[in-house]
Amino acid sequence: MPELVEVTAGDAPEVWASLGFAVQGTRCRIGSVDVALDPGVGKGIRRWAFAGGAATPPEVEGLPTEWVDGPGEATSLPHANGVVAIDHIVVLTPDVDRTIVALADIGFEPRRERLTDTYGAPMRQVFFRAGEAVLEVIGGQEATGDGGMRVFGLALTSADLDATASYLGARLHSAKDAVQPGRRIATLDRGAGSSVALAFMSAPPATTKAEDSA
Repeated sequence: MPELVEVTAGDAPEVWASLGFAVQGTRCRIGSVDVALDPGVGKGIRRWAFAGGAATPPEVEGLPTEWVDGPGEATSLPHANGVVAIDHIVVLTPDVDRTIVALADIGFEPRRERLTDTYGAPMRQVFFRAGEAVLEVIGGQEATGDGGMRVFGLALTSADLDATASYLGARLHSAKDAVQPGRRIATLDRGAGSSVALAFMSAPPATTKAEDSA
């Protein structure tokens, strides 16, 4: 199974530092995943990297992909905003079935699927374990085109969501119940400066920490 070890975000390091992340140079580490900060690559998350996998193509569904020898270690510095891990990375695709096949080719196996209208129109959500993080693939119930997939954003686990909300203030929208029982989620306002869609989640209840989340 491939393990997510790095994402490259098109933000300046000072933007993430202002949001309470412990940035060192042009990088910060969240749990076992490195976040490389490079405004020159364009907005949002433009690349990702994995350890392991059944194949090592230079891109997956149009998304530039790097492969490394070993997995990351959870050695991140404490973040002032309380974030301790990446809960899940959200990917949008115009063709869910095609993307499932492409991910299977590099060693991913779907763990769970659900239909939802949370985002308006009925959508499919398919979940894969990608090491510490969950990979969540979202698309329509039918294929809508032949373009590649793109990363929509990250959902981050906070040790104390109320403390995170206090730290971020008006930059964070009010928390609401998450899909996962016993958890809450709050999204970062687009005006906060990051081109990456970020959401902050409360920690999983002790009885569900070993289960897949997304």
